[in-house]
Amino acid sequence: MLKQSPYFLSTPVRLQVRAGERSNAILHAGTVLPIKVHRDENSGNILNLVMVKADEGTMLKVDLPVEFKGKDACPGLKKGGFLQKIRTSLVYLCPAEHIPPKIEVDLTNLDVGDRVLMHDIPVHPSLKLLSKNETMPVCKILASKPDE
Repeated sequence: MLKQSPYFLSTPVRLQVRAGERSNAILHAGTVLPIKVHRDENSGNILNLVMVKADEGTMLKVDLPVEFKGKDACPGLKKGGFLQKIRTSLVYLCPAEHIPPKIEVDLTNLDVGDRVLMHDIPVHPSLKLLSKNETMPVCKILASKPDE
C-alpha cells in the first residue's frame, strides 16, 4: 500500500488488531491516519509506521501534498513561462471524515506573472489552513526559469 499510493500519509485507513497472526479474534478496530514512516537508512526497508486514531469527528493536523493540474491548458506555460512551485504541501486542521488525499491547484487560467496564494485554493469548508501567513504564494508563473 505504501508504494501504491503517493498520498499514503494523507489517506485514512481501516486498521484491525488481531489476537495473533492467524487469529480471527479482533482486539481493536478503527480508522487510523499514517503520519510518519521510519525507514532503514541503508536498505530503505520500513522499520516503523506512526499512526493516529482517525475516527469520525476527530480533528487532525494533516500535511497534504499539493498537486498542480491544468498545466497543458495554462496560458502562461503555453507562452513559454515556467511554473515555480513554492509549496509542495500545505498543513490543514481537518475532521477525519473530510481529509482529502491531496490539495489541487488549478493552473488553467494563469498567465505569466500570476500566482496562486494559499487562501485562494478552494477546499472543503471544514478544513482550516494552519499557516501564519495565508497570503503566501503556493506557485507562480514566471517568464523564464530562475537561475539556480
